[in-house]
Amino acid sequence: MTKSIKLIALDMDGTLLSPELRVSRRNQEAIQEALNQGIHVVLSTGRGFNTCYPYAEELNLQSFLITANGGEVWTVEKELLRRKLLATDVVEKLYQITEEVGTRKWMISTEKVFQEDEVVNICDYQWLKFGCASENLDKLREVQKRLMEFDELELTNSLPTNIEINPKGVSKASALAFLGERTGISMEEIMAVGDSLNDMKMIQEAGVGVAMDNAQEIIKEAANAVTSSNADDGVGKAIEKFALK
Repeated sequence: MTKSIKLIALDMDGTLLSPELRVSRRNQEAIQEALNQGIHVVLSTGRGFNTCYPYAEELNLQSFLITANGGEVWTVEKELLRRKLLATDVVEKLYQITEEVGTRKWMISTEKVFQEDEVVNICDYQWLKFGCASENLDKLREVQKRLMEFDELELTNSLPTNIEINPKGVSKASALAFLGERTGISMEEIMAVGDSLNDMKMIQEAGVGVAMDNAQEIIKEAANAVTSSNADDGVGKAIEKFALK
């Protein structure tokens, strides 16, 4: 590693958070020490803002939040810095495809998250992300095949059993590059930690890309290093090893 780390980007589910969706003591202490050393710690998550922010408060984070896979970038003072939306007609088509194939779905608007059984008038909202899930991988492959007709989408996942859909060009990596321009921090000075395909680009483009032990194999192969699992303080150990002086 040639440059010292000035920003740590942390995925949440499967990474920072334990299987019980808590932040372990060791993870908390490592994050606090990074903050004490003047390092930005940024939650970089597929979650929407409202389910991300309480963790930022709990951890006393000081700078930025990346939500909806990079669809939004916020300050911790709740100032919106950047937003990239899915076109409403595209969301309507995605909804129709998942209905026809028979997968579960969820949708993140700028106001709230809609789960499978909620009735929603798509035209009434602005949309950041669309997700579908099924344990039947043939159904997921069918959805993916039908999504090939769209050229304006970014496809990732947060588990092998789902597909997450954002506007083309939206990723956690592009959001980090945006923050880099704002702060003067280069990608070489960023450490990114994650476990799923929606973390792939930031892990590839960061100076230090770290995969969790519970990460998908393709993420481990792309990373510079593999840390312990999210049940075993993997984030804290990675911060201690690669970021703290």
